[in-house]
Amino acid sequence: MGTAVKKTISLPPDLARDAEALARAEGKTLSAVIQDALRLAGIERRLQELRDLQGYWSRQARAKGILSEQDLERYLRQ
Repeated sequence: MGTAVKKTISLPPDLARDAEALARAEGKTLSAVIQDALRLAGIERRLQELRDLQGYWSRQARAKGILSEQDLERYLRQ
């Protein structure tokens, strides 16, 4: 992982309590809980980007009448 970088962050009191309770419940440090949350947020952001791309290309395919694999094969042979 490399050398850790210390940062100071501010959290609203309710979010801080929730994060501390989660850390206790999972037997983790508060730092580990925050790291997990940031990793998860990054994964979710990339999944949303993928869903957006899939939606775009699905709309493009539908506009060309491509609704099945057979339609795609026919289109590609043209």
